[in-house]
Amino acid sequence: HAVKMGMEAIRQGASIVTDTNMGKAGINKKKLARYGGQVYCFMADEDVAAMAKQNGTTRAVASMDKAASLKQDLIFAVGNAPTALIRLYELICEGRIAPRLIIGVPVGFVNVIQSKELILNLEKEMGIRVPYIIAEGRKGGSNVAAAICNALLYQME
Repeated sequence: HAVKMGMEAIRQGASIVTDTNMGKAGINKKKLARYGGQVYCFMADEDVAAMAKQNGTTRAVASMDKAASLKQDLIFAVGNAPTALIRLYELICEGRIAPRLIIGVPVGFVNVIQSKELILNLEKEMGIRVPYIIAEGRKGGSNVAAAICNALLYQME
């Protein structure tokens, strides 16, 4: 029931965090704003770059940490960085964040399948239930993440 739960989260004002500015650009912000949400991407933020450098991580990891500090309902749309999805998994397991929906569609080769499997197995292995939409395998992308977000928004009308 991930689609239904995602739409309900949007109706209740959830915002969307994405891992690329391309993904952010593709999401229909006007439709999301009708429900009180907005789209965030922290990848290019100076504080995120500094945090990543200080901690020896990627900006994707640091951006998920920054998102965890937001005190609002969030949907995560990860279309590029498997490290963002891995960090999201860790933050959920640590109890630092409770996403309303995870859209996990990073594309590529390194850690792509493994990052998606972490989310797919979250309930079975950790007993934590989080709704998700995952593109299994190596396919996906920021455009796919944005398209899924827009499909949710358009379906609500």
